[in-house]
Formats: sequence, structure tokens, C-alpha cells
Amino acid sequence: MSEQYVRCEVSCVNEDAVTEVRQVMLDEDVAVSLAELFKALGDPTRVKILFALLTRELCVCDLAALIGVTESAVSHQLRLLRAQKLVKFRREGKNVYYSLDDSHIEELFAQGLEHVTE
Repeated sequence: MSEQYVRCEVSCVNEDAVTEVRQVMLDEDVAVSLAELFKALGDPTRVKILFALLTRELCVCDLAALIGVTESAVSHQLRLLRAQKLVKFRREGKNVYYSLDDSHIEELFAQGLEHVTE
């Protein structure tokens, strides 16, 4: 049997198992929201932005210099991250500083990083 495509040799449904999982299964709206969150994390530039913001709040200029992309590119990525409530901003005079939206983002990022580096 091929390692790439592994499945049961007979078709049988464990009704008890299906019923148990169905009771706690995500509803469609939650599943879509979770997929969108992971899609937001699916871009290396956005991952670098989040990693930088794990350390401290930074402005667009700082992030662009750090990551090596244009300020316009950083702004575009930050807009996507804001839409997913991964980052927030505050104004100070003429500057806008970004930070992680809450501690859940830090935990999510830390768990993902641990998973890929083990």
C-alpha cells in the first residue's frame, strides 16, 4: 500500500464515534473564522511581523526596516492582520505603533513555533 494515500480497506462507519464528535463539532461560521486565522498566518512576511511584535510594539517604518520590505507592503500586511484581530495599533502624535492584539496571539505563535522547531 502506498504511503501517500492510506485509507481503510473496507467502508464502515462507527456511529458512536461519529455521534460523539458531531456533538462538539465546530459550526460553519467558527470553522470559517478559524481557517481565516490560519490563512493569515500562512504568509512569511506576516509571520515575521508577528514575531517582531512579540518583542515590542513597532511602527510601520520600524517593521519595514527590520523585515526588508517597503512600508507599503508592511501596511498591507498589517491591514490583513488587523482584520483577523491579530494586531492592534495606537497613535502617538504623527506615529502609529502596532502591537499584538492580546496574549492569545502570543500563545498561538509560541505553540506554532514550538511545533515547527521540535
